[in-house]
Amino acid sequence: MITINQIKQLREETEVSISECKKALTEAKGDFQKAKEILKKWGKDFAKKKLQRKTKQGIIESYIHSNKRVGVILELGCETDFVAKNPDFQKLAHELALQITAVNPEETPVLEQSWIRDETRTIKDLIEEYIARFGENIIIKRFVRFEI
Repeated sequence: MITINQIKQLREETEVSISECKKALTEAKGDFQKAKEILKKWGKDFAKKKLQRKTKQGIIESYIHSNKRVGVILELGCETDFVAKNPDFQKLAHELALQITAVNPEETPVLEQSWIRDETRTIKDLIEEYIARFGENIIIKRFVRFEI
């Protein structure tokens, strides 16, 4: 039997909707780790469906490292102004600018890089999670990395 506390905990850890958390826990027969894997797979499947949609909105984010020797200007695209104004979308843009500052994409393409905050996930995985969360396509449209 799935408890409300299990659903709540899964929701807090994954930020996926309550109904999806309940479905995943039910499918996993209460196994918390298996439910997380199910949600991850569903998120990837969902993201694949959204990839063909146009991203006409978005934001520009910048990051300059504390040593003032490396910096990035990034354009992150999404489908609607509503998502572009969302603090979580803006946090994603900041994380991506930070990532590009820390790991030069000339050596490894950005989407293939391991995320600096969690080496078990790639930048592509991170973006797919946000696509699933918002229900919109999200793409890195362009960026410029400056380094002295």
